[in-house]
Amino acid sequence: WMPTEISMAKDIEQWRSDSLTNDEKLVVKRSLGFFAGSESLVANNLLLSIFKYVTDPECRQYILRQAYEESLHNLTVVYCCDSLGLKIDEVYQAYNSIPSIKSKDEFLMNICTDINRPEFNINTLEGKREFLRNIITYYVICEGIFFFSGFAMLLALGRQNKMQGVADQIKYTLRDESSHIKFGTYVINQIIEQNPKIWTKAFQQEVTEHVQKAVQLEIAYAKDVLPRGILGLNAEMFVDYMHYIGNRRLEGIGLEYRFESNKNPFPWLGEVVDVQAMG
Repeated sequence: WMPTEISMAKDIEQWRSDSLTNDEKLVVKRSLGFFAGSESLVANNLLLSIFKYVTDPECRQYILRQAYEESLHNLTVVYCCDSLGLKIDEVYQAYNSIPSIKSKDEFLMNICTDINRPEFNINTLEGKREFLRNIITYYVICEGIFFFSGFAMLLALGRQNKMQGVADQIKYTLRDESSHIKFGTYVINQIIEQNPKIWTKAFQQEVTEHVQKAVQLEIAYAKDVLPRGILGLNAEMFVDYMHYIGNRRLEGIGLEYRFESNKNPFPWLGEVVDVQAMG
């Protein structure tokens, strides 16, 4: 798919008219702002780090395909900005200017290390653990948790016959990300199976705490984007939703911890993709 194949004519008309409230426009701007920075982070990590150390030819083929899809997602942001008359530089600076987005990006940066530094050695036990931490950070936390409230909000707009072009592009993006999560989860579990000594109780606890923190940050982001209830959504619903998503991610990589709520408050998302099957 290509984002430019999807008509934005009605979206442009709605954006320029009184069809959207300021709160609804905020959802679009915040979501595009987060996706702009995070898609670039994922793509860079894929090509500069993961591809270097994952040598299985079939996995490498998929990684290159994923990198192509990440570039499409970046193009989607640019296409939406151009269509709606948004300032691209302003959207791409959201990771600096919007505190709830900045917190998520900083968290990703703080729990990852530079595995391209000269002294990094993938052949040591600690090197393998460090590499695994990197993959978990991007596949489980960034793509698997941080994207999902934005997906739900934009798809909720589409369900109200608002910004349908944006929503259609998000449907394709969500389909791609679901495949990425499944692939990443497979690679993570294969690394653990082949190197069980790196999957210590201490490391499992560390990863669990990272998932817990990621869920907290995503809930805080939802409260920032939805200061008042709109679209049949309110910020409190995202507590349940992010607990539900967090449990799917924990389950996918064999961690025991579970969040209190395990109910999906947005069953209509099943019209787009079966989130219970993700990861």
